[in-house]
Parts: sequence; C-alpha cells; structure tokens
Amino acid sequence: MQNFPVGSQISFVCRPGYRRIPGKLLTRTCGADLQWSPTDAFCTERKCKYPGDLENGYSGDSDLTFGSKLKFFCNEGYRLLGKDEISCVIKNEGVDWSGPLPYCEIIPCEPPPEIANGRYVERESYVYQSSVTYRCDKVPSGRDPFSLIGSDTIYCTSDAHLNGVWSGPPPECRVVKCENPRVENGRKKSGFGPSYIYKDSVVFECNQGYYLVGAEVITCGENSIWDPPVPTCEKITSDVCPAPKIQNGVLDPAKPAYGKGESVQIRCNTGCSFPDGTAEMTVTCQDQSSWSPLQHCACQSEASGTTPVINYGRVIAGQKPSYIVGDFITIECYTGYTLHGAARIQYIGNNQWNPAVPSCKLSGAIITIICVIVVVVVLLAAFWIYKKFFSQNGIAEDFPEPPKLYSVDSWKTW
Repeated sequence: MQNFPVGSQISFVCRPGYRRIPGKLLTRTCGADLQWSPTDAFCTERKCKYPGDLENGYSGDSDLTFGSKLKFFCNEGYRLLGKDEISCVIKNEGVDWSGPLPYCEIIPCEPPPEIANGRYVERESYVYQSSVTYRCDKVPSGRDPFSLIGSDTIYCTSDAHLNGVWSGPPPECRVVKCENPRVENGRKKSGFGPSYIYKDSVVFECNQGYYLVGAEVITCGENSIWDPPVPTCEKITSDVCPAPKIQNGVLDPAKPAYGKGESVQIRCNTGCSFPDGTAEMTVTCQDQSSWSPLQHCACQSEASGTTPVINYGRVIAGQKPSYIVGDFITIECYTGYTLHGAARIQYIGNNQWNPAVPSCKLSGAIITIICVIVVVVVLLAAFWIYKKFFSQNGIAEDFPEPPKLYSVDSWKTW
C-alpha cells in the first residue's frame, strides 16, 4: 500500500544481519496527526564472535558488528599467510566471519653462503634475527695464515617484500701480507716485525732534524697495501717549520710543515683552554724553523672528586683522597641518626654523585625522648617554684625580713 488510513497498523521483520532489540515493538500505528508511532529503533546489528588473538600479530580494529571488517598485521620479523582481511557477514541465518584467521610466520632465510678457506656453525633453520659467525681455516705451521676480510657475523633480516635476506655479503678468507715498511731518515716507534698481516699497524717517527710527511700510523689493508701510504721524513731547513705538536688541540690548516711567515691557528678541544682562558690562538713560522710563542691546551680533569661532607655521618667504604668517574663510596649515620637517601653512591664527575649525597637526621625515637625530658624538667621547675613561694592557699608563707636601715652616724660609730 502507498497510503494508510488513520488507525492502520503495520508490522516489520528485521533484515538478515540484524536482530530485534528486546522490549521494542515491531509494529507502527498511524495516528490522528498522520504520524507513525512509536518512532524509536527496534532492530540493531548482530555481532560476530571475537575471532581470537592473532599470534605474533594484531588487528587494526575492534568492531565486531555486522558489516565490519578486521584487517590484520604481523609483528616485525613475521609475514602474513592467508587473507589480511575478514568481514562479519550473514551465515546460516546469523552472522559469522567470512574466513579463518590468517597466520603470522616468522621470516625464514636460506642457508648462508659458503666461503672458501672458511666455515660457520650450521643450524637446522635460519630465521629472522638469527646470525652466523664465520671463521677462517687453520693452516699448517710454516704457512701464511688466512685473514678474515669483512664482518665475521651476518644475520637474517628482510627486504621490502618481507622476504628473508642476509644482512650483507659473507666475509672472505685469504692470505694478506704487507711488505716490511721502511722510512728513510726515520724509524718505527711500535709495530716491529719481519712480516705483517691484515690489520697490523706500525707507528713511525723521524730522526732529529727531519719532520714527518704523511700519517704517523699506517695499517696493513685487505689488498696487502699499507693504508694510508708509508710516510716520508723531510729535512728541516731554515725557512720551514715542522707542524707544532699540540696536545688536546688541533691545527687549522693542518699540514706537516709551514713556510717562513706562514701562520696556523691552534684550537683547543672541548673542555680545554689556554692558561689565559681562551680556546684559540694563532702562531707564525719565524726564522730558523722556530714558531712565535705558543702555549698548550690544558684540560680540566674529572678525577677531582672529593669526599662529600656528611653531617652526623661518615664514609665506611671506598674513601679516597680523590675520586675518578665510576668510584663508589658507602655511607652510614652515627648512632641515633637515620640515613635519608642511598647508602651507596657513585662518582659521576665534576664533584657530583649519583644518587645524590644522603643526609643524616635525628631519629624519631631520640626526638621523642628529648621532648619527654624537656616536659619533665619544666614540670619539676614549676613545682619547685610553687613550693618555694606559695602556700597551699596561694598566700606567701614567709617573706624574708627587710634589711635594717642605719644612719650615717651609726655607720661611722660601728
């Protein structure tokens, strides 16, 4: 029907996926005002049962009503197997999820690559974040050993498509042997030896009258070549100044030597300064390979901690004339005092302790005893004053006899 006379009643049935709200009528009546009543809702969405937690994953929504969708995600290191989304749909005159929960699988990796002259400890499987460490094979006595070039450890990770990949290429095991480096007019300070293998280092210095051009420290590289290259020692002439050796500072520009009249700026490292408090100064190369007056950068030492003052307490362990970062001390209070704070504290530099230095305060029992003693003393004093000057009736019992008065003449006679 398209039109209904006043007094008409119509009945409704909830659609699939919806259910009747308990206590609500499914009928409507056309009233004299040509309006249907009642007007409140009588059908509501059905809800699907909670599908359960996704192991090693999570869902992006918690709505379980008819028509809603649940989208699933896996935790880092896992990938989703199955549909990443399910919907609450009509099933068997009710509602249920359109499919089962997916599965979060830990990302697997293929076995790591083999390397020549080396090996790793094999496992049954290789999954996300598992690692393998390579070692080079040992060689018979008298032969050059293999050096492991590159990182000795690689681990299983994932690419943008959640496929398992190794974090990098495997290392190599090969013979690395650098020639014995020699510097004319110079000598080795450390790193003495007839032969050098991968990562061996040598430190050089020049003979008197020569200055070093190049790096002071060189290391045997993976291609059997020294890195940086072997330095040289050049003769000092009257119009050349070797770079000044500055501790706790840097040169700008940094060069092995400077010509006569050339200047260089010295900058102290952070926390260091020259005696006048500045952090920068400029010096100039002068005649006879000498520099204009220069100073050295001095740094504040963190080993300047002193024993903290503990009122009514003392240090019972770890006490020293001075402290360096990391030192511990243990504190206790004298008898009758209570420790407020940590008993064991650590020096952290700049005369600071962590936790903060504790304090010793009078214990509650001692305070109570003192208060009782004060009250007793006050009461005894009041009682004595009362007995001394007042009778039971509150009138003075005996006043002291007033002093006698004598004339000047009688005084003289006496």
